Amino acid sequence: MKKRTYLASDTAKREICAALKGLMAQKPLTKITVTEIMHACGMARQHFYYHFEDIYAAVRWMFEEEALVLLREHEGVTLWQDGLLQLFQYLQENRAVCLCALHSMSREHLKDFFRTDLQAIIQNTIREIAAELRYPADEREVALLTKVYVGALAGMMEDWLLGEIQESPEALIQFVDQLLKDHVRGAALRLMGETPASKLPGG
Repeated sequence: MKKRTYLASDTAKREICAALKGLMAQKPLTKITVTEIMHACGMARQHFYYHFEDIYAAVRWMFEEEALVLLREHEGVTLWQDGLLQLFQYLQENRAVCLCALHSMSREHLKDFFRTDLQAIIQNTIREIAAELRYPADEREVALLTKVYVGALAGMMEDWLLGEIQESPEALIQFVDQLLKDHVRGAALRLMGETPASKLPGG
């Protein structure tokens, strides 16, 4: 019974968010009311609050359900680029909705939707690249490097969505991928220059 209720709840959430997306493509989020959303999806107004605290919570759930899952399915060093490309495609296909959220909410608020998941994927990618190059990156270095690249990626996605960056998603992802690899390679070469060969991994 609980499973059936959970599935029914998710179905209702998706219907509510589909109605919300339709309205977000037409006007700012601040001009949309719960009454409008529920009228558009054919449900009673009070049913909205069975599922969401407010409209912003519905937007957060929508991005979690539709966009961030694309990243979580591609966490390997050879797959994160595919996940990010799919995320760019989602932003393109839902450009009006995403711009509505961007203009109606603080930019930091919108970036936070993606930051946590980007952080997990970039952090794992850095570790895997370092392992491939046999570079013993410590946790502090990995954390700092992750923070730099997550901030850069989130900013690039925002600028691309706003039309301030003209490069294709493929070109942007390739650029970030090369930067990551070059950084870790450079760190490994620096270590080799500073450490006796006998103390290097495999030395």
